[in-house]
Amino acid sequence: MRINLIEYFLETAKKYPSRTAIIEDDQRISFAELRQWAVALSYAMVETINVVNVPIAVFLPKSINTVIADTAITYSGNIYMNLDVKSPLKRIDSIIDLIQPVILVTSQHYFDTIKPVLPDSIKICFIDEKYAFDEKQEDLLLKRLSRLIDTDPYCIINTSGSTGTPKGVVLNHKSFFDFIEWSINTLEIDDEEIIGSLSPAVFDIYVYELCMLMSKGSTIVLLPDRLSAFPKKILEILKKENVTYIFWVPTIMVNIANMNLLSKIDLPELKTVWFAGEVLPTKQYNYWHRHLLDAKFVNLYGPIEITLDCTYYVVDREFDDSEPLPIGYACRNTSLLILNDDDRLCVRGEEGELCVRGTSLAMGYYNNKEKTEAAFTQNPLNTKYPEIIYRTGDIVVENERGEIMFKGRRDTLVKHLGYRIELGEIEHVVVNALKLVSNGCVVYSQHSKEIVLFYENDIELSASDFHKLISQNLPKYMVPTKYVKVDSIPMNTNGKVDRLQLSKEFGYTDEK
Repeated sequence: MRINLIEYFLETAKKYPSRTAIIEDDQRISFAELRQWAVALSYAMVETINVVNVPIAVFLPKSINTVIADTAITYSGNIYMNLDVKSPLKRIDSIIDLIQPVILVTSQHYFDTIKPVLPDSIKICFIDEKYAFDEKQEDLLLKRLSRLIDTDPYCIINTSGSTGTPKGVVLNHKSFFDFIEWSINTLEIDDEEIIGSLSPAVFDIYVYELCMLMSKGSTIVLLPDRLSAFPKKILEILKKENVTYIFWVPTIMVNIANMNLLSKIDLPELKTVWFAGEVLPTKQYNYWHRHLLDAKFVNLYGPIEITLDCTYYVVDREFDDSEPLPIGYACRNTSLLILNDDDRLCVRGEEGELCVRGTSLAMGYYNNKEKTEAAFTQNPLNTKYPEIIYRTGDIVVENERGEIMFKGRRDTLVKHLGYRIELGEIEHVVVNALKLVSNGCVVYSQHSKEIVLFYENDIELSASDFHKLISQNLPKYMVPTKYVKVDSIPMNTNGKVDRLQLSKEFGYTDEK
């Protein structure tokens, strides 16, 4: 019985000491080196302030040093929280003010950037100092860890809040044990995986990649954030390093498909492709599938408040370009409730809000009781004893095959001219069914009662052309009233479309 993820890591580091753990550009470190550096840094933290189960922040670009820092914090029995070095200082300030980390791990270079928002009470550990390692340090750290339990916090992931203040989602060790064991056994993860790691260090996919490193001895190839705008370079690295596994947000997969890059760069070693975080248009999925016929494609779904995802679908049949992919079935030891507006279970074919119960649920939002109680609520189907469910805010439906289909978010379900409209359905028709533009995002302004389509495309289309073609596929009340061509649709730090930023930028937000 394991109680801390470091127990995974110790087994792996002893089993594969000389195996490469992390690759960053031309740098490589082994599991033995990662273990020694993490232990030495962890010991320095404990000597700085002897605490457990408190947040320690990391302010570094995604790098070998970030992995060392996160592993070291876990060794110390504390909660790691990665901060985005590209975020505005105002946002970082609000996160630090809310979470109140006791230590900041950074480098001399990045310290100057974050220093203006640091409280006087926070201790600093510089990753670029050389901390000496010896076995006695690890013995002391393991004794500290033995006093903890598996439901103690592992990490905090900050996600956008509706009020502008980020929410710190707290995830524990036990929930990761659950997902790791399920995913390894069900989706056949072996001991030889080489991961093409593209997600930012502030995203939950990165956390899972660390878990694969610790539990299966997977090698992580760090793909720098700066390469997101250069998908060809990303594929060249995948080929060079013989990457076997990727777990990506669909945006980059769509770009690669639209640029037809897989016909120019073959990836014979890539056998496992997971995607989550947003809907992958089926047209672009089919492109990937045609070029990687031997690969297993898995569509996963789950908000950050669920570790790591709660549904999965192994794509095992053919889909037409205009047919959406299912999000599939519940992961093992996860219970899904599709509830209608009266908090009753929906029948098959009836749309409702997806709610989740089980070990996978986050512990809540750090230092934010009000938001936690609003999202993590008593199961309305159970009045006999306390049982928490998480309300995702996502609308789904079970189809005739028993597969769960994602329909959209409650906050993208709008009332317009008396009709309930899912903005995602308009996007699907414009981008996937009609293929009018390469990428699109629809927003709605309650104030002006306008449906606005923002789109990326090589050429600008007239409003009359849009209106004529869309009207042939959607009822009049669903046809956008404004069309705005943009160079690129903004994404938030989690790789998802940032509707709020887009609305604010063009004056379609309802905020006064």
